[in-house]
Amino acid sequence: MRQFIALPLVLLLTAAPASALAWGATGHRMIGEIAMRALPEDAPAFLRTPDAAADVGELSREPDRSKGAGEIHDKDRDPAHFLDVADDGTVMAGGPRIEALPPTRAEYEAALRAAGSDSWQAGYLPYAIVDRWQQLTHDFAYWRVLTAAEANPAWAANRAWFAADRRRREAQILGDIGELSHFVGDGAQPLHVTWHYNGWGDHPNPEGYTTAKVHSMFEGALVRNAVQEEAVAARVAPLRLCGCAIEKRTADYLAGTQRLVVPFYELEKAGGLQRDDPRGPAFARDQLARGASELRDMVVEAWLASADHAVGWKPVKPADVAAGRVDPYPSLYGMD
Repeated sequence: MRQFIALPLVLLLTAAPASALAWGATGHRMIGEIAMRALPEDAPAFLRTPDAAADVGELSREPDRSKGAGEIHDKDRDPAHFLDVADDGTVMAGGPRIEALPPTRAEYEAALRAAGSDSWQAGYLPYAIVDRWQQLTHDFAYWRVLTAAEANPAWAANRAWFAADRRRREAQILGDIGELSHFVGDGAQPLHVTWHYNGWGDHPNPEGYTTAKVHSMFEGALVRNAVQEEAVAARVAPLRLCGCAIEKRTADYLAGTQRLVVPFYELEKAGGLQRDDPRGPAFARDQLARGASELRDMVVEAWLASADHAVGWKPVKPADVAAGRVDPYPSLYGMD
């Protein structure tokens, strides 16, 4: 059990990472592991193991650990971690609203440029979440097809290949969930959905909110030193299936986080991030639990959506393979 270490705020700031890494290693690991342990029993068995939870916890950190690979890599990927929403609810004051985002990144980019900005400045976190969810759905469908093919004695000649590719797909799925975990986790941190991302900044500030660099301290050192994983897990919500498009689910989730920006700064102003004050850790704990709940829900929805998702070339659906109507080997192995 992690114990609270009462450190002065100045020491917490000193211990924080040099750059904002969205919850830091501790928070991202918590979200990934807790979400995996909260999966329902009808999720695939290979996901419901201690090893799978540990793997996703580590893989959820990968989008941060990959930083520093090179200028092209970093400048293209770093904006995936945030969305700079202004006080009027639009991206970068003049762009689209979270609940009315264009359907593609190209259209999003065009809307931002019309408002005098671009996605490198504004961030594209919603699109990163949707992209990873769609990939996860696709890989789940591959897994369904491979599992059904492996079990059919009529296709025993290619069973070894089906089994090997299923194992490869399971590793791929854990990686997919790890990346989805990271960006869903970023979306639970209020400072990742506002242009007040590290102090109030150079904006009108009639309430006198702090302009100190509070981002890394809150999501990193405070979580590491004052939030217990057991307390986060205890606050995971019951499974909630949206029954809506992933774009809407993502927009609703991020809009809910964005509404907590002012409460965060009110909390800081009231001393809630100071040493021994329980309010800051409680705020972080609840947002970590919200991120883990959303991740668990999105994984379940991707699994359910995969049942009717076609894969391969030419595309085959899991139900057709499970019913023995289609041998998927030519489609999956590739006949060029």
